[in-house]
Amino acid sequence: MPKLRLFAVPALAAIGALAFASFRAPDPAWTRMLRTPSVSADHIAFAYAQNIWVVDRKGGAARRFTSFQGATENPKISPDGKLVAFSAEYGGNIDVYVAPIEGGEPRRLTWHNSPDAVQGWTPDGSRVLFASTRDTDGPNAQAKFFTVPVTGGPEERLPFSRAYQGKISADGRRAAYRMNGSWDEERRNYRGGQNRPIWIVDLKTLDLESPPGWKDSKQMDPAWLGDVGYYIDDRDGVANVWSYDTKSKKVAQATDFADYDVKALDAGAGAVVFEQGGYIHELDVKSGREHIVPITANGDFPWMMPQ
Repeated sequence: MPKLRLFAVPALAAIGALAFASFRAPDPAWTRMLRTPSVSADHIAFAYAQNIWVVDRKGGAARRFTSFQGATENPKISPDGKLVAFSAEYGGNIDVYVAPIEGGEPRRLTWHNSPDAVQGWTPDGSRVLFASTRDTDGPNAQAKFFTVPVTGGPEERLPFSRAYQGKISADGRRAAYRMNGSWDEERRNYRGGQNRPIWIVDLKTLDLESPPGWKDSKQMDPAWLGDVGYYIDDRDGVANVWSYDTKSKKVAQATDFADYDVKALDAGAGAVVFEQGGYIHELDVKSGREHIVPITANGDFPWMMPQ
């Protein structure tokens, strides 16, 4: 027993040191309140202070991608990493715009008076996916999915009646989506009729499936990496990242935060990015490890100036 104790103490110390070394405490200089990230092999785009910003994948000083007095939101980087689609109200209405990742004049793609919320791209990068309450089938306006050519042209509606939030899979055969929103998206531990599971629809047959085990939690913001769907679920009281492997039919918890909810999620280039605690995190799906991306976003923010 004495020999076992002598071995165990240094072993535990080594494990603790390794865990400590892999943990990096947030720097007070890093900017918080970063929202709705999107990721490519080289960049992360996100919303902050009513504008969109772009930063290197590893982090650092972000550059302002838009500079508009109104809102620009929901940035989504194209599959080839060359373009950013986003929603903006340049013309007084929330419409779909696209611009090069390096920046430049945005090109307007939609003109309808209903708000158009960008969701992502088709796998070939030729069309932008967005949700809109146009073409309502019932007495109340409900969001549906549409796509619009990145070069401009008429929109096309996807063949299901309601869709509020989601993405098309990389093979183009399926869409993972959230059918409806809720009256208070920030309400914690809501358990009621506005909650729905993530739905995965076959775009040809319209067959539906959902991650097994759902009871009454709020599942949100699905995204794809291969055959695995990643989404936000608050089944344990705090919203975390979960995954559903459509081949093995297995559900797994990918993060285990106990303080702040995960608020927004996207996936691409082998990683999942999400907002939590005001920071943008990146999850390496192979190792299962996540880390805060160190980002600073500096600008001439009038509300921060002395009055």
